[in-house]
Amino acid sequence: MKASQDFIKQMEELHQTYEKEVTEKMKSGVLAEKTAKTYLRHSSTFIRWCQDDFVPGVMKENKRSN
Repeated sequence: MKASQDFIKQMEELHQTYEKEVTEKMKSGVLAEKTAKTYLRHSSTFIRWCQDDFVPGVMKENKRSN
């Protein structure tokens, strides 16, 4: 884990708030659906990285060796 459990919990709570805001902006037409999905995907990936559940480039390396 790259961060403490308390910090991760705070990040997850903030991320839930962020997801709601992005979703609301999409529903109101401020953000395009594709843009909102990109925002959420990348922010979720960052949370996974903080939890030590994601390593940039690992998936690509595995696909190349197949």
